[in-house]
Amino acid sequence: MLDWFRRSPDAAVLQADAPRFRRMQWSVFLAITFGYGFYYVCRLSLNVVKKPLIDAGLYDAAQLGQIGSALFFAYAGARLLNGFLVDHANLKRFMAVGLLCSALINLVLGTTPALMWFVLLWGLNGCFQAMGAPASVVSMAHWFPVKGRGTVYGVWSTSHNIGEALTYVATAAVVSHFGAAWGFRAAGLIGLVAAALIALALHERPEVQGLPSPVQAAAVPAGAAASTVAALQWQVVRNPWIWLLAASSGCFYVTRYAVNSWGVFFLQEQKGYTALQAASIISANALAGIVGTFFSGLLSDRLFNGSRHAPALSFGLLYIAAISAFVLAPPLLWLDTASMALFGVAMGALLAYLGGMMAVDLCPKEAAGTATGIVGVASYLGAALQDLLSGHLIQAGKTVTAGQAHYDFSVAGSVWIGAAVLSCALAALVWLKPRLPKV
Repeated sequence: MLDWFRRSPDAAVLQADAPRFRRMQWSVFLAITFGYGFYYVCRLSLNVVKKPLIDAGLYDAAQLGQIGSALFFAYAGARLLNGFLVDHANLKRFMAVGLLCSALINLVLGTTPALMWFVLLWGLNGCFQAMGAPASVVSMAHWFPVKGRGTVYGVWSTSHNIGEALTYVATAAVVSHFGAAWGFRAAGLIGLVAAALIALALHERPEVQGLPSPVQAAAVPAGAAASTVAALQWQVVRNPWIWLLAASSGCFYVTRYAVNSWGVFFLQEQKGYTALQAASIISANALAGIVGTFFSGLLSDRLFNGSRHAPALSFGLLYIAAISAFVLAPPLLWLDTASMALFGVAMGALLAYLGGMMAVDLCPKEAAGTATGIVGVASYLGAALQDLLSGHLIQAGKTVTAGQAHYDFSVAGSVWIGAAVLSCALAALVWLKPRLPKV
């Protein structure tokens, strides 16, 4: 079975065929963009059913925090492992199987099992979810040259916004009409179809297809032995700038997933919105994020000559302002929607920069999976710790008046804002790293 996942050997003869290459390049791009978007549908299904599950007495906020953190902890460890494995893997099979298994788990969770089984299954979902991003990033590293890759990466990063928008609009509508269980079932059915599409449209490396690679060798750190993938992976592991970037991304993910995981519940409890109003406000984050991710690469490629530092700092400051307005402002529909829209723009851009683009720029394409794995494990450890801490703080702020439970988010909200500030400061330090030449 391991051999089935192993990357295929290069074709014996490589022949340039520009029209065929362009068709396959576009097929790869569409497969990873829409495919990874549907990964998010199978990842975020829990977030739109939290209040119905609490209202039904099935779980409390602290228990939902444990369930949510199980996915993130598992995802973090799996992202690190998969980052190393994907550099040696058949990308088509790797990505399709991950979504297939995630979809099947969502279908099982439509039965709302006991807490222990829910934690185990949701954690297992995190393991399979961690197969999507590494396969997507490595596919880009092999099919697109460094010059202009930021633009491609930025457009690909809209995939998570597509998935979030579908989750917070379509899945929320399904839950409103058919109940919480169908939030998982609908996500699972969508995931099954998307996994089949990935298997059809995604292609392995150009060399496997008998095509020359368009990617010149990226600059390798001084003294690096570029002869093997393992040697390049070790150079990435020893790169302190990758770890600093990972720490920044971890703090960024605290705030990002605080909104994704608790935003709907926060708006319902703290600001008094209905479930549909709250989901609509949060969906503005996902929809506006498409703008941020789409233009993140264009801005850095066209205006900053490939540098990600200045735009990352600018969007980081916007990120801080938006989450502060969301948490601290009074409950005004237009204001909360606007703050989520601005948050989405900043979050989308930072996800592209911190979550992969800057890391990939710091390493050769043969070790791109390793770099994203290191950033990924820090990112989702931050997300996991956030879910545990937020769940605990929200549950600690629970009060009961006339038999009605109320939740205070003031302490949790302060943690969310503080994490955004720390992320921006750490990302600014990466600016001290000399830029590698673009090739």
